[in-house]
Amino acid sequence: MNEWKLEDLYKNDKELDKSVKKIEKKAKNFQKKYKDTLRSLSSKEFITALKEYETILNSISRAATYSFLKFAKDSDNGGFYAKYSQKFSDIQEYLLFFELEFNTLDNSKQKEILKVSGIYKFYLQNLIKEKKHQLSQGEEKILLKKSLTSSRAFSRLFDEHFSRIKFDFEDKKLSEEEMLSKLYSPDREIRKKAAASLSKELKNNLHLTSYIYNMIKTDLKIECEIRKYKSVEEPRHIDNKITKKSVDALINTTSKNFHLVSEYYNIKKEILELDTLYDYDRYAPYQNKEKEIPFSKAKEMVLKSFKNFSPRFYDIATKAFDEGWCDVYPKDKKRGGAFSHPASIDTHPYVMLNYTKKRRDIFTVAHELGHAIHQYLSRDVGYLGSDTPLTTSETASVFAEMLLFDDMKKVTPKDELLALYGSKLEDIFATLFRQIIFTTFERKVHSKKDELTMDEFNKFWMEENSKMFQDSVNLTEEYKYWWSYIPHFIHTPFYCYAYSYGQLLVMALYGLYKKEGESFKKKYIRFLSSGGSKSPKALIKSFGFDIDDETFWQIGIDEVANLLKEFKELRKRNVA
Repeated sequence: MNEWKLEDLYKNDKELDKSVKKIEKKAKNFQKKYKDTLRSLSSKEFITALKEYETILNSISRAATYSFLKFAKDSDNGGFYAKYSQKFSDIQEYLLFFELEFNTLDNSKQKEILKVSGIYKFYLQNLIKEKKHQLSQGEEKILLKKSLTSSRAFSRLFDEHFSRIKFDFEDKKLSEEEMLSKLYSPDREIRKKAAASLSKELKNNLHLTSYIYNMIKTDLKIECEIRKYKSVEEPRHIDNKITKKSVDALINTTSKNFHLVSEYYNIKKEILELDTLYDYDRYAPYQNKEKEIPFSKAKEMVLKSFKNFSPRFYDIATKAFDEGWCDVYPKDKKRGGAFSHPASIDTHPYVMLNYTKKRRDIFTVAHELGHAIHQYLSRDVGYLGSDTPLTTSETASVFAEMLLFDDMKKVTPKDELLALYGSKLEDIFATLFRQIIFTTFERKVHSKKDELTMDEFNKFWMEENSKMFQDSVNLTEEYKYWWSYIPHFIHTPFYCYAYSYGQLLVMALYGLYKKEGESFKKKYIRFLSSGGSKSPKALIKSFGFDIDDETFWQIGIDEVANLLKEFKELRKRNVA
């Protein structure tokens, strides 16, 4: 199946509506039964209440997934999505008291509960840590109600707007996804035209996108002030279950190694025999004609690489392809990009792709299936434990890409190997170095007290990107608008470093896998199955690594440098 089977969630909208009414009734009863009573419950009774709370949240997630996926597939369903988002917000009001009331219990009572909490221990420990940022129930209720018309509303506007934008290209109207794919064309004129068309449309919409970003920035600032966070980044770090020290170690180590990007692109410029490599040349293929790869072939390649690593990986991925977990092809009004949505622990993840038959699309398939495998395995630690921090959630996806790359190296003809290596390095640069640039760009944006002008957004974007490319890529004047289509800046501020985190972590883990073999596989599957039930620091410590230490991140950088070294050796052999 190449489209989502939403019937696994609900047969139709009518069944969804009935389910939402039942969920609301359960939430009301839960509030009636437990509000203002947690102090009187024994530890075991509290865990019983917690399990009931978890079940209701899981049901909400199942219903919310259905409404979101209908919107992701067709932006005309924005009203439908908004209607149910409001309903879920109303239901959440009945549940607000639970976590807040838990944090009013005295320390001795909380310690007693933690002793019998089992898989919920890490979740409860994090609730205690967040106590100082929580407000009163009345205040939390107001923020919950207002959330639909604050940042979430602007996120929805951003999605709906970009799903409708069409870009002019050779007498055709193309979607953002289709236009971006033109940047991988072997024909320089096509790349140049595509970049010009993208730039023109982004510029035409810059007033709106700047306004949206300013509202996201202001909303985040206000909420962080209300909740007494030290910085606008802190809630993301807390949500990711890591420290700023760890993030800074990652950023510092990566920034010190931007020369790897510059070195690679200077070599690419020579190979392509170009006097100047412009931003629209970055993804130019090494071969004049890239073979189109049908989805059936991509599926076969991904499954083979998973099977070579683990039968468990293969079985889950096969289910995903065969049982309607994936929506594969671009369509009018369908959201761009790709994702894997965890849905609920009693169903399965849903994977969105926009497959355009390019080699890079195969890696996207592996990436999102890696997420899906991670999400599926972590169901065993329950809904509350399966919520994986962004930092470790990207590990499974990037690891899956490395499995595919290693497999493809073995079967790719010698005259195509250089292109394969180049493509992989460019993917790593996009996932690692580029995401750090995104993060430092965000730091600049959010450091400004007032709203930014369009020119300030553009200026910060060009300054940060220049640090990565150095003397290797000439950034055209029009490139300054390209910050404005990045959805993560709008949906999840400071999300992007998680990609870098996952990429470097995987490079270090993959080096360990090559050394340890079978014993590593068992540890890795345990790591994925733990979901978010343990901290990233504790999970990664099981492999013998310390994420707060810059020397750990350098291990991953060294693996990237080794890959670049192999690329250079391949080039020498080709020249000889």
